[in-house]
Amino acid sequence: MMSTITQICSTERLQMGPMQLCWEHWETFPLLLPLLVEIVLCRVLTMKEMISFGRLLEIMFIPWPYVTLMVMLLVGSEDFDIRVFKEDEIVAEMTETEIITSLCPMYGSRFGYALSNGTVGVYDKTARYWRIKSKNHAMSIHAFDLNSDGVCELITGWSNGKVDARSDRTGEVIFKDNFSSAIAGVLEGDYRMDGHTQLICCAVDGEIRGYLPGTAEMRGNLMDTSVEQDLIRELSQKKQNLLLELRNYEENTKAELSSPQSEADGLRGIIPANTKLHTALSVNLGHETQAAHAELCISTSNDTIIRAVSIFAEGIFLGESHVVHPSIHNLSSSIRIPITPPKDVPVDLHLKTFVGYRSSTQFHVFELTRQLPRFSMYALTSPDPAREPLSYVNFVIAERAQRVVLWLNQNFLLPEDTNIQNAPFQVCFTSLRNGGQLYIKIKLSGEITVNTDDIDLAGDIIQSMASFFAVEDLQVEADFPVYFEELRKVLVKVDEYHSVHQKLSAEMADNSNLIRSLLVRAEDARLMRNMKTMKNRYMELYDLNKDLLNGYKIRCNNHMELLGNLKAVNQAIQRAGRLRVGKPKNQVITACRDAIRSNNINTLFRIMRVGTASS
Repeated sequence: MMSTITQICSTERLQMGPMQLCWEHWETFPLLLPLLVEIVLCRVLTMKEMISFGRLLEIMFIPWPYVTLMVMLLVGSEDFDIRVFKEDEIVAEMTETEIITSLCPMYGSRFGYALSNGTVGVYDKTARYWRIKSKNHAMSIHAFDLNSDGVCELITGWSNGKVDARSDRTGEVIFKDNFSSAIAGVLEGDYRMDGHTQLICCAVDGEIRGYLPGTAEMRGNLMDTSVEQDLIRELSQKKQNLLLELRNYEENTKAELSSPQSEADGLRGIIPANTKLHTALSVNLGHETQAAHAELCISTSNDTIIRAVSIFAEGIFLGESHVVHPSIHNLSSSIRIPITPPKDVPVDLHLKTFVGYRSSTQFHVFELTRQLPRFSMYALTSPDPAREPLSYVNFVIAERAQRVVLWLNQNFLLPEDTNIQNAPFQVCFTSLRNGGQLYIKIKLSGEITVNTDDIDLAGDIIQSMASFFAVEDLQVEADFPVYFEELRKVLVKVDEYHSVHQKLSAEMADNSNLIRSLLVRAEDARLMRNMKTMKNRYMELYDLNKDLLNGYKIRCNNHMELLGNLKAVNQAIQRAGRLRVGKPKNQVITACRDAIRSNNINTLFRIMRVGTASS
């Protein structure tokens, strides 16, 4: 390592911890100033703008090329979403599989992120470049040009004491080191005050190591290897794999020749060359012992059997992977796997299937990828006017009916025999999660009506259609009577909690004045040696202090309830915005917040319904 990267303070152990080091060497670490700015902004944003996505965990600034000379605010929260803010408006959202614990700017619109499940990766705008997952937790991430190639690498400090630098383009490890304890923080600064910036890594036991960037001669090469060595190692690995595969084939051939011709299943490992793997996605309405779900069917094209299937997918299975291993008595050429995605998002299913014969000891692995549609948890059913939802959204898209049918086929699991005629037509779906109804009606004029009582589902459908048809601006008329009535009750509670808060604040001010008066009287009694009066005054102070403590608990509970209701109000505004696209979306969010400030509830609901406050 010393031959590739200059290491400083490699064995220096300080008596003070890493955080103490940062504060006492403030001038040495100028990057700590933005941290304080971020904390202040986090506080202001949380209280003033009523953040709707729960507890704020990570926040940073990043240049965003969608708007000229505009710096966006990037926010990671505990609801698995990374959001991009332009002032107080959300301009982009990226959903991850776990809680976002760290964000760091790379360069331009590229940034790194870390999740609580050990995942780290890099985004460019809203497109993810790469990600890796470890059984350890990423304690700290930082962007630093360690190999002097002009591009920052993603530096990660792990809970097992490992530090690695990964290429921002591929995620390949270009440098690594190990500490004896977990990493407390990774940052950069001129630690030796010699004019050279170092990468500084701090461990929880106080050990600190600094790394200078590689020299120009070793640019892009920090692992003590050359390009030729890497190529030789890669070819050697391929050679070993091919030799192992050849040996398996030879053993199978010997076993086949030595086996009796009457033995069941004949072959032990070799399968026909024309063996193919077929996959199909469908909807299963479930039964008494199993809930409704989407179903993946995997089958072979001949009499070979499927011994096991492993599926890798984001956000569906615990740990992002699922293995199906039928018992020896239930082996067949097909297998059905239930899938229940918790959210309406498209998911890529990466499949590895082990195929062979019953007597096989070695199996062939088929790898393929199948995409699960966004609205796979909705089953096509016959329309029932009696169950048609009263809530609806209505909008116009200048697209042919055939294009809408194409969108339906790509986003829903429709039966193969489904034949949708030209407009006008309507399709009805039933949610496999809660049994809710979804109606989509298409008219000749291009007007589309979506009937559903789930405002989030309506927003997802509109956003999906807008993305599919490349619609930049879309105005929508919407009405959700049940949801709006619940929102009205929440607004009433907000007013009540504000009134209670003002009343409690006034009582606290009165008690504070009374405390001053009692203290003066008690001290006067003590100076006059009137111990009985002094004792009575202090007893009154004790009782008043208990009342203040009880009032404080009431104020805290009232404050938490108020924040919860304010969060619900802000979520409603965001949901109303998601029913629109482009400028109408921003206009609705701004107008709704203006109506809240002016306490004009009727105007608020009109904006949510028609998108504008004017009559």
